[in-house]
Amino acid sequence: MVQTIYGNPPSKSNCYKIITLSGHGSLCKTKSLNQYERDFYIQCNFYRNRNIKSYFEFHVKVFYPSQRSDLDNSLKVILDCLQKCKAIENDNKCCKIVAEKYLDKINPRIEFEIVEIKL
Repeated sequence: MVQTIYGNPPSKSNCYKIITLSGHGSLCKTKSLNQYERDFYIQCNFYRNRNIKSYFEFHVKVFYPSQRSDLDNSLKVILDCLQKCKAIENDNKCCKIVAEKYLDKINPRIEFEIVEIKL
């Protein structure tokens, strides 16, 4: 089953900012990452709470609004979102990623499928 999530996935390398708490540096998620995680959770109705524990392949098409975005920087954010919405138990069970990059200025989105591997 192919699931579509609308919105532009942020790059993992640009999703954290350094803040100071009691004189110590710490990392904090940006507003854009927090918003994307919330939007992902709401839209991920097919895979949400499936909690896939087995090894799996991840097939994804990422439709960016411009050519600037790097495909590989978005993959970690997407896999983290899958863990957060409990579609998968852990992204370390991912054995294969098939990722494709497309442009769609009007309708940025991802279309993905998780294929469980039966051993």
